[in-house]
Amino acid sequence: VQLVESGGGSVPAGGSLTLSCATSGLSFSDVAIGWFRQVPGKEREGISVITSNGATEYEDSVKGRFTISRDLAKHMVSLQMNGLKSADSAVYFCSASLFMFDTVKYYFSHFSYDYWGQGTQVTVSS
Repeated sequence: VQLVESGGGSVPAGGSLTLSCATSGLSFSDVAIGWFRQVPGKEREGISVITSNGATEYEDSVKGRFTISRDLAKHMVSLQMNGLKSADSAVYFCSASLFMFDTVKYYFSHFSYDYWGQGTQVTVSS
């Protein structure tokens, strides 16, 4: 299993970025894909998830600004980020979970994930 993030960069506040997570070795029907972010000295924070059946959920601070989607044919998951704020600056990771939770909120814990990408830096300047 491999997950590779791309699309990070530096943007001014209010700008947009689209992060991509290219996957291999797994089937979207068997896993949930989550996006997390982390700043130095803080715990990795779950911000969005798309479950094996395509349900999506967002952490409150990004709800209405970020959109997660997946392309089954390309084995790729994307995170469209609009209205970026300086507080969104972090290293962003995509991850795959083999757990099948009935409650989506459990997918917002990094302990629920089995595979991780290497991360991509997002920097938002105010």
